[in-house]
Amino acid sequence: MALSIEQKKAVVAEVAEVAQTALAAVAAEYRGLTVEEMTDLRVKARESGVYLKVAKNTLVRLAVKGTEFECMQESLTGPLLLAFSMEDPGAAARLVKDYVKSNDKLITKLVAVGGEVYGASELDRLSSLPTYDQAIAMLMGVMKAPIEKLVRTLAEPHTKLVRSFAAVRDAKQAA
Repeated sequence: MALSIEQKKAVVAEVAEVAQTALAAVAAEYRGLTVEEMTDLRVKARESGVYLKVAKNTLVRLAVKGTEFECMQESLTGPLLLAFSMEDPGAAARLVKDYVKSNDKLITKLVAVGGEVYGASELDRLSSLPTYDQAIAMLMGVMKAPIEKLVRTLAEPHTKLVRSFAAVRDAKQAA
């Protein structure tokens, strides 16, 4: 059933609003997926903070104008499913990558991040990006490593002295 002009405007407005705030986007061809498989994918997307949309490519081209995903316009061909990462840049890529493991009918076509469009081969790189919490934990680990090393270095002479006294005491007790 064809969409009315009001419905089309609503779709364009919805996708444009999401594209304004999204961090990354993944477009994948969904040809051959059943309704149950699409529903399962949508449930997983909701759980991971990914906005999933199936829309006509012409409407998506209109919606992404003026956003950092404008670079995707020429690459939008065929029946595509758009996944926008809303919370962390790698969320959509992880969702698509994990779903492709169990269902090979979903084929990644393009990845867009920071105003640049990349091929499907970059999906692994984007999906391996750490989440915000993981990145903070990595930063804290890097920041505390020099302090830990300093504390160990300062404690080492005292530890050696105590071990030396213990060795002398043990030697005297054995004699």
